[in-house]
Amino acid sequence: QVQLVESGGGLVQAGGSLRLSCAASGRTFSSYTMAWFRQAPGKEREFVVAISRTGGYAYYAESVKGRFTISRDNAKSTVYLQMNSLKPEDTADYYCAAGVRTILSAFSPDYWGRGTQVTVSS
Repeated sequence: QVQLVESGGGLVQAGGSLRLSCAASGRTFSSYTMAWFRQAPGKEREFVVAISRTGGYAYYAESVKGRFTISRDNAKSTVYLQMNSLKPEDTADYYCAAGVRTILSAFSPDYWGRGTQVTVSS
């Protein structure tokens, strides 16, 4: 079992930045591939980005490539999502997820956090 708690969401103007954090507890953090998903009002949850267990590889959705950066600190059991050049269409609840499978482009979540809300105003 692993527990995930997101933080860092909030209200930001278009063009601004936010940094989300996801703190993990429970089983060894470094044994999990980590990812961020998001769910906008009235829409299905969608994949944003995944990062390998060592942090050496990442796989991004096209919609965020070049604007978002994922990173992780295994010593702190935390994964981060730096979001720059935010757009109103980035408005969503952002969820952290952990998975045991290692293929980033086919990330399969085994555990979810409860989410943090991001609102981007125009």
